[in-house]
Amino acid sequence: VQGKTCIIVDDMCDTAGTLTGAAQAIKDQGARRVMACFVHPVLSGPAIERLERSCLDEILVTNSIPLSPEKKIAKITVISVAELFAETILRIHRERSVSGLFD
Repeated sequence: VQGKTCIIVDDMCDTAGTLTGAAQAIKDQGARRVMACFVHPVLSGPAIERLERSCLDEILVTNSIPLSPEKKIAKITVISVAELFAETILRIHRERSVSGLFD
């Protein structure tokens, strides 16, 4: 990872302990930048404080769980899943393939 941009991908983040620990381990091995992406930002307890203090350069999450104002820190970018969900519902209603969305 020396000199590289590394991306940690997970399905969810709750307290951010494992995520921030992994990010630090990667950074300690010489990564230039460390980013994280996860679908469900549970972000309970000490999560926001841990993320703010962490070496993570950027965090991408979806709006599958709305972020309260105090959780909207500068490192976090929220990506909407509204269009994907809407198209999925429409395809199910019309009895069309949902897997086609991911081709």
